[in-house]
Amino acid sequence: MHGITKAFPGVVANDHVDFEAAAGEVHALLGENGAGKSTLSNILTGLYRPDEGDISLWGRPVRFASPRDALDAGIFMVHQHFRLVEPFTVAENVILGEHGDRARAGTFVVNPRAVERRVATLGEKYGIAVDPRARIWQLSLGEQQRVEILKALYREAKILILDEPTAVLTPQEAESLFGTLRTMAAEGRTVIFISHKLHEVKAVADRVTVLRGGKTIATVDAAPATPHSLAALMVGREVETVRRREADRASLGEVVLACRDLWVGGDRGDAAVRGVTLDVRGGEIVAVAGVAGNGQRELAEALTGMRPPTQGEVRVEGRRLRVGDPRAAIAAGVAHVPEDRLGTGVAPSLSIASNVVLKSYRDDDVSTGPVLRLGRIRERAVELIRRYSVSAPSPALPARQLSGGNLQKVVLGREFHGSPRALVVASPTRGLDVGAIETVHQYLLDAANDGVAILLISEDLDEILALADRIAVMYEGEVVGEVDRAGASVEEIGLMMAGGHRS
Repeated sequence: MHGITKAFPGVVANDHVDFEAAAGEVHALLGENGAGKSTLSNILTGLYRPDEGDISLWGRPVRFASPRDALDAGIFMVHQHFRLVEPFTVAENVILGEHGDRARAGTFVVNPRAVERRVATLGEKYGIAVDPRARIWQLSLGEQQRVEILKALYREAKILILDEPTAVLTPQEAESLFGTLRTMAAEGRTVIFISHKLHEVKAVADRVTVLRGGKTIATVDAAPATPHSLAALMVGREVETVRRREADRASLGEVVLACRDLWVGGDRGDAAVRGVTLDVRGGEIVAVAGVAGNGQRELAEALTGMRPPTQGEVRVEGRRLRVGDPRAAIAAGVAHVPEDRLGTGVAPSLSIASNVVLKSYRDDDVSTGPVLRLGRIRERAVELIRRYSVSAPSPALPARQLSGGNLQKVVLGREFHGSPRALVVASPTRGLDVGAIETVHQYLLDAANDGVAILLISEDLDEILALADRIAVMYEGEVVGEVDRAGASVEEIGLMMAGGHRS
C-alpha cells in the first residue's frame, strides 16, 4: 500500500501511509487508538476506498469496490468481535457467503458432509480442530476464533488480517494460535497481526510497522526491538510498558468489600456465578482472572447492585448490601467501571457534562429539589476534563464522540468523585493504546494508595500481574484457585483459566 490517504469529516485517518508485507511473514501493525490501523485494514479489505494512493498484490495494481473483491483476491480479516451466526453450526458458518464450488456437490446443491470433512481436515492440519457439527453458541470464545480462522483457510486466503486476536484467549490458547500463524506463514501466506500487547508482537512477528497520527512512523525488525522502543514509537515518548504494584501487606486496611457464597443467575437462566466468596481490603487490589464468559460480568453486576443474586450476600464495610439495588450500592460507596464502557458506562447520546453527574445529580451542589443547576454541572465537567486530561473541545460534546481512552477517563473520573470506599472495575484497558493504558493503571494505583478497595476483573494477565496483590481465577462461575501475586506464574494462572485446578 503506497501513499494511502483517507479522510472523514474533521479528521484525516490515513495520511499518505505506506505499508508493505511479504509473503511468508507475520507482520505486526501497531499504533495508538485513532492512529489509523482500522481504517487501513478496512481499505485493504475493500470496506473503504482510499481518497489517494495505490494497492498492489504480488506486484499487480488492484482496486477493490467491495469486500467481495478483496475476498476474491485472497484477503480475509478476523475481526476483534467475531462475525459468526450463533444458531448455525461450525460448518454452516464456514461456508456462509461462499460462492465458489468448494461446498457444492453439483451445480446448485451444497454437500454438507463434504464441507464438514474439509473443515475437520483443515482443523487437524493447523492444530485448530473444532467439531464441524457444533453450534456456535456451544463453543468457547477461543473455539469461536478457530472457526473464524477456519473460514479464511477454507477460502484459501493468501493474506490474513487478525485484529486483537488474543483478547479472549488464555495464555495457552494464545501460544497455540501463534503456532498456527507461524505454520500459515511457513506455507507462504501473509499474516497481518494487529495488537496492543507488545510482548506478543515480539513473540510472533517478523517485522513491525508503527502508525502514529495517521502516518507511517517506522517499519522495524521485531527481533532486535524491545517493548520500550516499540511503545516509544507508538506514542512519541518514553512510556512505562509495565508499571508494577508495590504494596506492603501490613499497611492494608480492614475488609471493605466482601461476598459470601454468592450465586448469581445468568441471562440464559443457568447459574453464572457459583458459590463465590471473596474479600477485598482497603488499599488492596484483588484481581479476578478468567476467559470472558465465565461469570465475571455477572459477579461485577451482583456486587454493584445491578443483578440480584439468587443466594449469598454482599457486604460493604461489614454492612449487608440490599441486593439488586444499584442506588444502595452507590450510597454505600461502591463505584463501578463496567467492561462495556459505551453501552453501560455512559449514556452515549448525552453530553460529557450530563454523564459526569449520572450518579450524583441529586447532590445539593448540582441540583435544587427537582431542578438541575446546569452551570454547576458544567463546572464539574470542566474540572474533570482538566484533572483527567480528557481530550474534548467542550463538556457539551456527546460521549459517543470520544475515543476509547478519553471515554474511560470520563467514567473513571465520575466514579472517583465522592471518594468511593470500593471500586469494581472490569477490563479497564480493553482496546486502549499503550499510552492510555499507562494513564488508567496509574489512576488505579493512586486509588489503591488512597485506601480504596479495588476488585479488578481482567483477561489480560500482564495487567493482572502488574497491578494485583492477590489473584482469584474464575472458571465456569467458580473460583478455582487463589494465589498471591508474588507466587503467581502465567502458566499456572493460564492452566486454571482453562479449567485445570491448582495442584
